[in-house]
Amino acid sequence: MERSWTQPASVGIVAAVVGVTSSFAVVLAGLAAAGADPAQAASGLVVLTALQGAATVWLSRRFRRPLTIAWSTPGAALLASTGAVAGGWPAVVGAFVVTGVLIVLTGLVRPLGRLVGAIPAPVAQAMLAGVLLPLCLEPVRALVAQPLLVAPIVVVWVALQRFAPRWASPAAFGLALAIVVGLADGWSWLRLPAVTVTAPSFSVAAVVGVALPLYVVTMASQNVPGMAVLAAAGFRVPWRHAMVLTGAGTLLGAPAGGHAINLAAITAALPASPEAHPDPARRWIASQANGWACLVLAPLATTMAALIAAAPPGVIESVAGLALLGTFAAALAAAFAVPDGAPDAVVARVPAAATFLLSAAGITVAGIGAAFWGLVAGVVLHLALRTSRATG
Repeated sequence: MERSWTQPASVGIVAAVVGVTSSFAVVLAGLAAAGADPAQAASGLVVLTALQGAATVWLSRRFRRPLTIAWSTPGAALLASTGAVAGGWPAVVGAFVVTGVLIVLTGLVRPLGRLVGAIPAPVAQAMLAGVLLPLCLEPVRALVAQPLLVAPIVVVWVALQRFAPRWASPAAFGLALAIVVGLADGWSWLRLPAVTVTAPSFSVAAVVGVALPLYVVTMASQNVPGMAVLAAAGFRVPWRHAMVLTGAGTLLGAPAGGHAINLAAITAALPASPEAHPDPARRWIASQANGWACLVLAPLATTMAALIAAAPPGVIESVAGLALLGTFAAALAAAFAVPDGAPDAVVARVPAAATFLLSAAGITVAGIGAAFWGLVAGVVLHLALRTSRATG
């Protein structure tokens, strides 16, 4: 009887710790790059951690399924690559609001969901890979600039990739924090949790350059794969409830700096697996434990954000890049996954290649970032080449 709750509970707690710590640095880097000051970025982390915990607790208890909610790590990477926009942080907050509205509408209006689904998967994955490339290059740059500080982090990450890959990114993050604590002056990094609210403003550049790519990358790289992971484990996702809840959570968290919450993808696999419990009917307990663990971790986010802010240049950036390396590899593979023997295989890869290169270029046109232009170019090329093959 004890195993009926202790086993899934322990698995859920592990999934929460791994999920939060492995991408903590990515989210902070994204919020900071988008224009948040240290207090606003820390506020976003507190709110995101609390929202994903509360949403996970509610969904898993309501449906008695291992439904797990997470923050949008690819969305944070998008923010890091896009950088500041016209209108500053208030305009970015406005873009988060629009993203939340779009996610809610996806649950309520079926044609919108079908429209997102119509975006070619290779193009969407190529956009994600292009967004991730600059971040994944950071460990290389940091290793050259700060070899004594960064080399131990890389060595720990590589070693654990060999023996305990699930813990590679959390261990690298923990070592980075230990290095920062060792270099810090006293206990000045300790902080009480605080929430900073910013009134949103709305601009075309922020909506088109931030909200739309954030929505697409969250749907294509989190919500849809998250649903697939659960379906593979034998669980059906209550799509409308999940979209309305995560969209409303994104709306609620936006003024406090939260960019987006969504169905978990990678971390969803652990609570839904036999490792959580042999009986599928008991695996929802793992998601319950995951949610409560996130609620416990939320108040610590301000202190961790202060530690990261005090880190020497390159240390935390290298952790973020290492944490995203697996996601980058998967996105790149999916973007160019056309069988070599297929007709016009080279041509079929052209839209994904153009999307990847444009998204990685970091350009800004008419105040709109590279991810949007990469997506547009990929869709246009996909349609043009498909039409030419059909008429040829």
